[in-house]
Amino acid sequence: MKKNYLVVGSGLFGAVFAHEAAKRGNKVTVIEQRNHLAGNIYTKEVDGIQVHQYGAHIFHTSNKEVWDYVQQFAEFNRYTNAPVANYYGKMYNLPFNMNTFSEMWGVRTPQEAMDKINEQRQEMAGKEPQNLEEQAISLIGRDIYEKLIKGYTEKQWGRKATELPAFIIKRLPVRLTYDNNYFNDDYQGIPKGGYTQIVEKMLDNENIEVKLNTDFFDNKDEYLKTFDKIVYTGMIDKFFDYKLGELEYRSLHFETEEKDVDNYQGNAVINYTDAETPYTRVIEHKHFEFGKGDKNKTIITREYPADWKRGDEPYYPVNNERNNELYKQYRELAEKENDKVIFGGRLGQYKYYNMDQVISAALESVKGEFEK
Repeated sequence: MKKNYLVVGSGLFGAVFAHEAAKRGNKVTVIEQRNHLAGNIYTKEVDGIQVHQYGAHIFHTSNKEVWDYVQQFAEFNRYTNAPVANYYGKMYNLPFNMNTFSEMWGVRTPQEAMDKINEQRQEMAGKEPQNLEEQAISLIGRDIYEKLIKGYTEKQWGRKATELPAFIIKRLPVRLTYDNNYFNDDYQGIPKGGYTQIVEKMLDNENIEVKLNTDFFDNKDEYLKTFDKIVYTGMIDKFFDYKLGELEYRSLHFETEEKDVDNYQGNAVINYTDAETPYTRVIEHKHFEFGKGDKNKTIITREYPADWKRGDEPYYPVNNERNNELYKQYRELAEKENDKVIFGGRLGQYKYYNMDQVISAALESVKGEFEK
């Protein structure tokens, strides 16, 4: 039997679900509180450059099903993520690899690098790491921790590294090769012409109606009565009016600027790992598409992490033990009280998802809904 669905939010989770529901002949209304589609993957063309409005989005996955799925909606270039760290003007390659170790210590061989790392890890010998600082030192030693992890991480989370739990960095990528590719995934790239087109194509169906500038909470009760099923991709605690308590989120603030130069920093992403620089990274968008765009024009974005409070835009969950336990209670409440609501995405499932994981989770929800 065909149903009438309301999808709250036009990010990847909502768009994939809406696309698949409409394809099966269901009626779908997508509401979006912003004035544009595509959620945080929204890109906008400025000076012939696809600008990532909400931070750098690099698509990477080892899930062939997801890679094949997304290829329906855009052609991807061969962009490889190779960020650089700026520590007080000194530049280091990321992830930690032989280029990093050579710049840091003057070593030349993998054995020399490992000897140096092992020597510095001795500081934690026999001790169980109690916090992020101790965990990082036990994995990589103090030099790299102090210069490339500490300041960046404290800015990102808004807390001292000694106050952050060790599990945040259970592993650190350490490569004993001169390879700057950040990801180990089989597939990686950025859609030619930006991300917005992907969501536009997903929602291009006569069974889908899209309403922008529309807040679910303005008519929540009416929506719950009117629609057969609701796919909700907002904050799960807000859906329940925070009745079990407030989950924690981190927010971000972006400063985007046009520069009258052809090439401002020579790389798409440069992380600022010292504590004094207030932003975590600077993105130069034209490098995502190998320098395409108008000559003598470039667009840069500075990314500032921020504490979240009600009314701010939540970007990612703070998955510590307290929040995960509270989310579990909200999930149980959802299962008990709201059988017509599907919760999805980073905020609805309170999980730090990459783009491929969001698509995978949406396709799982589609299977659960339509292939029972």
